[in-house]
Amino acid sequence: MEDVSEAWAGVLAAFEEHLRHERGLSEHSVRAYLTDLTGLAAHGARLGINDPSALTLRSLRSHLATQQTLGRARTTLARRATSTRVFTAWLARTGRAEVDVGALLANPKAHRELPSALGHEDVRALLAATTAAIVDDGPVARRDLALLEMLYATGIRVGELCGLDVDDVDGERRLVRVMGKGRKERAVPFGSPAARALQDWLTIGRPALVHDASGPALWLGVRGARLDQRAARRVVHERLAVVEGAPDLGPHGLRHTAATHLLEGGADLRSVQEILGHASLGTTQIYTHVTNERLRAAYRQAHPRA
Repeated sequence: MEDVSEAWAGVLAAFEEHLRHERGLSEHSVRAYLTDLTGLAAHGARLGINDPSALTLRSLRSHLATQQTLGRARTTLARRATSTRVFTAWLARTGRAEVDVGALLANPKAHRELPSALGHEDVRALLAATTAAIVDDGPVARRDLALLEMLYATGIRVGELCGLDVDDVDGERRLVRVMGKGRKERAVPFGSPAARALQDWLTIGRPALVHDASGPALWLGVRGARLDQRAARRVVHERLAVVEGAPDLGPHGLRHTAATHLLEGGADLRSVQEILGHASLGTTQIYTHVTNERLRAAYRQAHPRA
């Protein structure tokens, strides 16, 4: 992190505590906020602003303009504008600034690309190949099959997946208790194929890897510790690599796939929002663009006068 003034350092430390303990944000989100605001502090220093209470709307706009000149992506600019507005609102609310100077800061519209998703045949091939690998890979392949089934069945985030404990799974009602962003808990249903794979992992696979330090973790690595997010991503990439013609996706790609297939199958947008744990329905609406695009592609391919 760039050097900042003593005044900035103290305020950023307090803001970090707010993000971590009051808003319950993940380590990744906290780190992103602090990176954005450290850049703002450095820009402020170049303008002679060594205390965040002296920020003005003009200095905030100057910071974003400089970022745009440096060629930053629109998504990055939008995130930094959001970080700045959250920060200045907190400054005003806590009495560290007289007014919220970022309230009028415009948010550059980010270009939202359609997320990639697997086709139904790709999913079937992925799960079939992983099932076949159980003969050679034993407990690891049983874990991978259950993990893939769970990601596709529920659309949960990789962080939510890796944070699961054994007791979070209700096999009888086929529900999994998930701790989402902002420490918001939700129950997500899963189907019978995922239930069978999970039962196989819990009764045959997991006991082969578990040891005293495993604790209650649902997913274990080869040494018996809780599976981390990097390892879970590697599992998805490696298992997908054997499926001919399938795109190279990670866990987030399976989340996109689950949402897309739910909507294609007739699920309503509000239900998909609840399953995915989106705070805003607007975030979920991007998947309607995905399904519409697929409908157009099918029309162009099938209709004689397309």
